[in-house]
Formats: sequence, C-alpha cells, structure tokens
Amino acid sequence: MKQQANQIRAGQVIEHEGRRWSVLKQQIITPGKGGAFIQVEMRDLKTGNKTNERWRTADTVERLMAEDKEFTYSYEDGDNIVLMDPETFDQFMLHKDIFGDLLPFLQDNMKIIVRLIEGDPVSVELPAQVTLEVVEAEPVVKGQTASSSYKPAMLSNGVKTMVPPFVEAGEKIVVKTEDGSYVERSKS
Repeated sequence: MKQQANQIRAGQVIEHEGRRWSVLKQQIITPGKGGAFIQVEMRDLKTGNKTNERWRTADTVERLMAEDKEFTYSYEDGDNIVLMDPETFDQFMLHKDIFGDLLPFLQDNMKIIVRLIEGDPVSVELPAQVTLEVVEAEPVVKGQTASSSYKPAMLSNGVKTMVPPFVEAGEKIVVKTEDGSYVERSKS
C-alpha cells in the first residue's frame, strides 16, 4: 500500500530499495530554507542493520501490511525462544535475535505480540512493564545530597538499573521493558 512519506510512523514496516525495513523513529525537519523533509531511522529486517533515510514530504513509500498475533512465552531452547499460540496450542519458534534488548525481560507465561508480514515474524512486543526482584542494591550514604537521588541496583534478570534510595535488595519493583528504568514498588 502506497503512502506519503509524512505518514510514516514508528513501528510500521516499509519496503525500500527492494528490502523490508522496520521504522524505529521518524522526525519531520523544516529547514530555514527549502521544503520540509522526513528523517527516518529504520532497521533492515533481514540483516538487522540500521540506516537513516530522508524523503520529501510529498514522496511516496510502500507500506507493508502487518498482522499482530498474540503468543504466550513457553521456554528457551538454545538460540530459539518457544512460544505457544493460545488458541490452537501450536508451538512457534523464534530466534533470540528478534527480541534484541527485550530478551532479559521474558517471563514464564508472558503474553507477547508478534508482528507478522506474509507469515514471517518481523518484530515482537512485550508488555510495557514487568515486575522483577532487586537482588543487589548499593547502600545509601546519608547526607549525600550532591549526587543524584538514585542508586544502582541489579535485578533478578541480570539487568542493572537505577532505583530510589528506599529500595533494598529482596524487594520487588516494576520496571519498563523498553529501557529497564524504575517505575514503582510492586504492589503485590
């Protein structure tokens, strides 16, 4: 489906120069002189390489229609992640590379959205937040007001993040899967 370049949004999949690209970021730039253009950061779905491309706002690009399908995380098998279709109970294997930085946030029975184009998986989406246990947290130094109020902590999935001074080892906290940043203490 053809669309104007100024309608490109993050998360869309487009075809450019005979290859499929996942749009990571887009920004409309209006220079002081001349017409506006679209700066798009995108990743090649086959090789994983990132590139930046510029289009005039009136240019057209080919947008590929994607289907989002929900799966449940089952287990890890070597270099693959095994997911289950909750409707048919069929197992579906994905290579770990497609998860990228999201891989450490996978939890048993987690609902995962897999974006498919013509039956091929192109990206995955995890819940926005997960609850994890703090396994290590540095002690707070009293009277240390010159530094920031956050301290480093290690989570049960091996990810390091910054937490407020009142968070101690053994507590459960909610973090964003996008970047591993602290959201709040777990209520459960």
